[in-house]
Amino acid sequence: MRRTLSALLLFCCLAPLLSAAGTEADVKTLLDRVDRLYRSDRSRAAMEMAIVTPEWSRTLVMDFWTEGLDKTFIRVRSPARDAGSATLRKGNEMWNYFPKINKVMKVPPSMMMGSWMGSDFTNDDLVKESTLIDDYTGEFFSPEKPDPGLYYIRLKPKKETVSLWGAIELEIRRDDLLPVSERYYDEKGRLQRTMEFSDMAELGGRRMPRVMRMVPVSKKGHVTTIRYLDAEFDLELPADTFTLRNLQRVKMR
Repeated sequence: MRRTLSALLLFCCLAPLLSAAGTEADVKTLLDRVDRLYRSDRSRAAMEMAIVTPEWSRTLVMDFWTEGLDKTFIRVRSPARDAGSATLRKGNEMWNYFPKINKVMKVPPSMMMGSWMGSDFTNDDLVKESTLIDDYTGEFFSPEKPDPGLYYIRLKPKKETVSLWGAIELEIRRDDLLPVSERYYDEKGRLQRTMEFSDMAELGGRRMPRVMRMVPVSKKGHVTTIRYLDAEFDLELPADTFTLRNLQRVKMR
């Protein structure tokens, strides 16, 4: 998620989406569940992001706070050279703070699809400025060799949606309605990147994929993996969590 690593991420558990009679879950309900998977009214998570390229690699450890689908706050804890860097998103606005230069910079809408901290995740991926349910139209489809245990949904951006993607394809498990993968295509139908979800486990009283692995097709040897270390949902957060003042806070909470 509006959307945010829902955001992602994030997203209390929803009521069962399949009736006792076995009625198919509808597309909108499934998309809303994916948007909210890592979010709630208020949530906090600790995660690590491992970025690998042919030339270098590094791992960031960060804290992640959300409120609904509209507010996201991220603060990097390590490595030391990046510690204190922070990202805030409120509604349609986003800011980054860089402690080395002690400067807050507003992220223009044109940069929402740019890389976050040199990773293969975009700014939008992390803070969920766009949501699947609000910014895309979806329909079920059947691939050439469907797995009977999965739902397949193809998304197209709405006319007013600014997106790099001409289409997104989701695979969602039927038994627990957790996502398995997302594939992103350009306007010509060429696959650009894939995201895989794995390590399903209980976190904060919610079953969710602990690992998200993003692989860009055009960048050989590049992969970014996010692993959730801990998560809490529907908790109280300090009133100033989602503020510009909190971006420059020296003491990390």
